[in-house]
Amino acid sequence: MENKNNKISKKQMAYEHLRQLILDGTYGSGQRIIIDQIAKELKLSPIPVREAIRQLESDGLIQYKPYSGAVVTSINESEYIETLSVLSLLEGYAAALSSLTMDDQDFDKLINLNKEMEKALHLFELELFGKLNECFHAEINEKCGNSFLIEEIKHSQQRMNRVRKSMFTMVPQRAVQSIREHEHIIKLLKEKASFEEIESMVRKHKLNAISTFKQRADTNRDQAL
Repeated sequence: MENKNNKISKKQMAYEHLRQLILDGTYGSGQRIIIDQIAKELKLSPIPVREAIRQLESDGLIQYKPYSGAVVTSINESEYIETLSVLSLLEGYAAALSSLTMDDQDFDKLINLNKEMEKALHLFELELFGKLNECFHAEINEKCGNSFLIEEIKHSQQRMNRVRKSMFTMVPQRAVQSIREHEHIIKLLKEKASFEEIESMVRKHKLNAISTFKQRADTNRDQAL
């Protein structure tokens, strides 16, 4: 009988492999996952690959379709755009509130996170870049003093989590722009700029991501014709 821990490690290997291919854009939206092909690539039996796919399905990264089998979950463009539009308002307001209480220690954290993002981008570790980006905004949002606002932001972020992680892979130049915009946000927070100026900059930061996403989606459609 196969060792249980060995079976788990094989499933984990298949899970991490497939997850990375989805998040880095190698497997695009709607692409079919061929179990036997993955098993052959990883030198595994199909069983751990099937188990990994079930886990990815529960993560929302894979879905089953009639006559196609397992496919990468399609991105709902309108839902992403609508959610990010709402987030631009929520996070803009949260940042303006946070500016009233943030101190030098908080600013140092933001500066260090942005530097780590630059390192991750240089190494093309885009999943890490996405996580650091989330941490950067969470550091600001958590200081707003409004628990309901924080929960609403987290809920909205969860809805579009997969798209955000793959956004910087699809359009690497957006990652560079994001770092520069973060620098401007930090500058405004440190200078205790006006409520309106901070809110406007953070909102613009989010809306720029929407513009990038739309441009990429249009390009993909043109290439598919």
